Amino acid sequence: MTIFMRRRELLVAAAGAVAGAATGASAQTLEKSRLTIAVGGKNLLYYLPLSIAEQLKYFQAEGLDVEIVDFAGGAKALQAVVGGSADVVSGAFEHTLNMQAKGQLMRAFVLQGRAPQIVLGVGTRTLPNYKSIADLKGRKIGVTAPGSSTNILANFVLARGGVKPADVSIIGVGASQGAVAALRAGQIDAISNLDPVITILSRAGDIKIVSDTRDVAEADRVFGGPMPGGCLYAPVTFLERHPNTTQALVNAMVRACKWIQQAGPGEIIKVVPESYQLGDRAIYIDAYLKAKGALSPDGAFPEAGSATAYRALASVDEAIAKTKLDLKANFTNEFVRKANARYPKG
Repeated sequence: MTIFMRRRELLVAAAGAVAGAATGASAQTLEKSRLTIAVGGKNLLYYLPLSIAEQLKYFQAEGLDVEIVDFAGGAKALQAVVGGSADVVSGAFEHTLNMQAKGQLMRAFVLQGRAPQIVLGVGTRTLPNYKSIADLKGRKIGVTAPGSSTNILANFVLARGGVKPADVSIIGVGASQGAVAALRAGQIDAISNLDPVITILSRAGDIKIVSDTRDVAEADRVFGGPMPGGCLYAPVTFLERHPNTTQALVNAMVRACKWIQQAGPGEIIKVVPESYQLGDRAIYIDAYLKAKGALSPDGAFPEAGSATAYRALASVDEAIAKTKLDLKANFTNEFVRKANARYPKG
């Protein structure tokens, strides 16, 4: 066993011991103690609070037995919940509005990212003379999965540059080494993805960044307001039937959000599985430092976030633009407020 692995085990064990103190009679009142969370790209920093909650055993401390199932992208994770093989999605906030437009009510209940953290970059090998979005017409753009948040952001940026979704080819490349390989092999001309994939490509000079929503101010400027990123969401019926279970999930996630804000890069590296680091700890630390400001400090949704997400979707989707949506029905801060009151310091 390496010293690094031993330190990580000690840190996780210590956190688990402290977390265990929070486990009490409340665990007996859970409507559902075993549940499945579907996520599209578990290794991504976009979902770091989920990984921290799992690794530091915060779910266990709340009396939950959580299985996290990884998919190639957020759209695939959503399909798992719609199909009944998962209970909750760890995915992009805007999917709740898409589903409402289709008559399937989903509600987000704890925020992981206060900006999308998605970056659109063009390949320096296939597009060395790139000058504007118009240069992407007829090109192949890699996303985590078709229909995912990375696809939605790509469509949004393309539309602002006068390029329609039909003018490009969207290709699913996942959220790990496969995405890196696809860009480097010339299978795609541009990529819409997240960290650590983006930092790997950027540091190697493989991409030129066109739009970067890891920066909260830049994301607010691009979208014209606060644009929520990753979150936990589920069918409204799940929240109504399992309020105590939902509260337990939120308690764990809020603690994870607060732990991240207080942690340094060294602590993050000790807790996050080595496999998430895609073979380079230094790059992962660099990616974490870029992403930290976009991660939610307390799990709360901005009140204007739903309207921002709707404007973004409506600008690239005629069906959404013609649909009247309830922009307060797709999220709630009720559980987050209680979690922050219970764990003011994490």
